[in-house]
Amino acid sequence: MPAILIHGVPDTHHVWDGVRQHLTRTDVEAWDLPGFGAARPAGFGCTKEEYVEWLIDRLEQVGEPVDLVGHDWGCILTLRVAGLRPDLVRTWAGGNGPVNAGYLWHPLAKVWQDQVEGDRFMAELRAEPFADDLAAGFDVPVDLAREMAGRVDGPMKDAILRLYRSALTMGAEWEPGLSAVSAACLVFWGALDPACQIEFGRKLGASLHGSEVIEMDCNHWPVLQRPAEVAEILERHWSSHAVSHHVVPTGLEG
Repeated sequence: MPAILIHGVPDTHHVWDGVRQHLTRTDVEAWDLPGFGAARPAGFGCTKEEYVEWLIDRLEQVGEPVDLVGHDWGCILTLRVAGLRPDLVRTWAGGNGPVNAGYLWHPLAKVWQDQVEGDRFMAELRAEPFADDLAAGFDVPVDLAREMAGRVDGPMKDAILRLYRSALTMGAEWEPGLSAVSAACLVFWGALDPACQIEFGRKLGASLHGSEVIEMDCNHWPVLQRPAEVAEILERHWSSHAVSHHVVPTGLEG
């Protein structure tokens, strides 16, 4: 059963590069969501529901339940998948992606959700100042912030706007579905995140059958700021829920 890592916004699979370098298991895949470093299927509108359906389709092709991990929007989308299709998910881990009716979108999200301001923001977006903002506001290492900002192309800008505009009331819509998540869950959360406050990490853990919540001494991107620590957290989670296979000696099969 592989581990599947899903990124958030404005990321691609590369956000997991540092974590993957510290993982010992080899059956790990990091997927690009459509519009985020990957082509959008014909007619794909980049709504939150379409991303969930896309993930479900991809996971069905794997052929066995996976260890699913998400950060930011990856956290939100994978939790939705885990609630709708528990048969596809062996374990779940994620963080810094609130799913709560009481969560208020952060200021930049509100800009993107505004038809006029959002379009203007994306039209004027330039990689270098955007990277500087990420580094200063979220403690993202400067070199990684520049790499991240450099990948924000036209398709990604459009995908971000469409996704956020489909999600005005995501918390109220999707929070009730958390009760259907049956996989073993772990929440890891950058406790210094100003956009997705730690209280929503704690609430998420409580909603997921009292799952463990690991509060990390970092900002919104633990996967970039503490990759070795995230890798250790994930491997401990996976190993604690490892499936033990009973091997029948040769010749003694019923």
